[in-house]
Amino acid sequence: MRRFSMIAAVLLSSGCASRSSGRITAPMPATPAAGVTGSVFSQAARDPMNRVVVSDSEVVTRAAAIFGGVPAPVVPEGSGPMPGARATWDIDVRSYETRDAVAQYVGIFTGRARTYMERSMSFGTRYDAMLRRMFREKGLPEDMTYLALIESSYMPHAYSRAAAVGMWQFMAPTARGIGMRVDWWVDERRDPVRATEGAMAFLTDLHDAYGSWYLAAAAYNGGPGRVSRGLTRFSDAINGSEGEDRFFALAEQSYLPSETKAYVPKLIAAAMIAKEPARYGLHVDTLPIYAYDSVDVVGGVSLGAVAKAAGVPLEQITDLNPHILRGITPPDEISEIRVPVGRAEGFSAAFNALPEAERAGWREQRIASARSAGAIAEEAGVPAKSLRWLNPKLSLDGRGRVRAGTMLRIPTALTLAGARDVPDPSIARYGGASGALVSKRVRVRSGESLASVARRSGVSVKALRAMNGLNGSRVRAGQVLVVRRPSRSRVNAARRAAARSGTAGASSRRCTSRVVRVKGKRRTVSSCAGQRSASVASGKAKSGRTSSARSASARKMSSRDRRASTSASSTAKRRRSPASTRKSTATTQRANR
Repeated sequence: MRRFSMIAAVLLSSGCASRSSGRITAPMPATPAAGVTGSVFSQAARDPMNRVVVSDSEVVTRAAAIFGGVPAPVVPEGSGPMPGARATWDIDVRSYETRDAVAQYVGIFTGRARTYMERSMSFGTRYDAMLRRMFREKGLPEDMTYLALIESSYMPHAYSRAAAVGMWQFMAPTARGIGMRVDWWVDERRDPVRATEGAMAFLTDLHDAYGSWYLAAAAYNGGPGRVSRGLTRFSDAINGSEGEDRFFALAEQSYLPSETKAYVPKLIAAAMIAKEPARYGLHVDTLPIYAYDSVDVVGGVSLGAVAKAAGVPLEQITDLNPHILRGITPPDEISEIRVPVGRAEGFSAAFNALPEAERAGWREQRIASARSAGAIAEEAGVPAKSLRWLNPKLSLDGRGRVRAGTMLRIPTALTLAGARDVPDPSIARYGGASGALVSKRVRVRSGESLASVARRSGVSVKALRAMNGLNGSRVRAGQVLVVRRPSRSRVNAARRAAARSGTAGASSRRCTSRVVRVKGKRRTVSSCAGQRSASVASGKAKSGRTSSARSASARKMSSRDRRASTSASSTAKRRRSPASTRKSTATTQRANR
């Protein structure tokens, strides 16, 4: 996993709720639009609107019963530990707490990063009971949940500069590889429950491979391939080390990246402080425990309608369902949606009482004539990008306009209020025009750089970085990158359009083109019957001369002038070729470095 770049935590103080192990059935219409699938209370007091009345203490008590325990004990501020008494951990903290690297991070977390650490631990009190229960049920050490503290500050919406997402900071290919749903409508990396299930599965596999939780943590951060190669390469130096000592023996070699080398000491320091914050003088506020009820909702329903039927603010629904990206339930399927504790009771009746216009996440509109998406959005009174949210396979013509006759989904105000504008390119690529782009996955080979991957993929380094959300040029062997290129049908259509736009005599002319560098920039230079032009749109705009004007000027040239121009152009090309080649080669060598 990539390290989460520190961002401000948004502390949630609204009441949250919990899903129970049991299920109840609410009255359902003949064609159900939503149904109760789980509730923590089957019998409880009710308010005048026939909804369950639940106190905060009941939520905490019931959630503790469901999760099989209470949050990790936190020493009250100011009380300090009992003489001779220390907290206990189910990972080996005591053996390494005096190491220099661990002490360094203890100093950072209690010093300049003190406020950040207090805020992160406070946010973690919301999820601690759930995380510990899940780890305990799978036989994993409960204190390995502190990985979420150092990965993301427990934030479901955490997004790193390397495009790792969620509480457990999964890259999209890794998440899909372990069975998580990551697509245009749903990103389970943002779901605290599903992401934790994925993290447990990944950590279990890593522990089975290395027999050490600290080596598993190092592989979680730096990749299993790197750790495995290190254990093989430095087997003589590591030989004799056992258990968790094997990580520290490997870390002493000049092999692991500094981030991975520091990852385990950071975990140990976080576990020490989070288990005993008062011992280190930190104050931790306690947030409501993460708990919820569940209801089934058909596709295409806005989260705003769910909030209305549940009788709660929309923010509570989006907080409990951070993995729903577009503000609506995915079309053509039934989704399990979380609502606050006690709000599943009576949900079906309240939902079906809503007007159809409020329940629907969009309205449909057929486009009479080809227009730009921006013009359509302006007329509909919605953001232009929201059309992409609900129309990910939008088909455009050669001029980038929505084709006439296209049936568009126009989002409602309730949908827009609950939608998320995610920056992840691994999600955004699902919104490409149908047939316009094709995607393939490219695995980085041993010894390859980003530049070499870009060359063999036929794209620029800048484009490859943008496709994969990379800020730098560092890649590792085995890493999977996404490459998008125009589909064959799009290329053929462009060629046909170019052929139709040409003059009658154009087909008989002999044309050649090549790529050269002009002031460090790539330019495509074409030569047709003695004419030479650079296909740079910006140059046309700056000069103010259109192609028609240039053609008219060319027609005024005499045959003798054209022959002289052709000869001069050919001579100039021959003179420039060696310099252009040397410059291109030098640029390529710099890129390879």
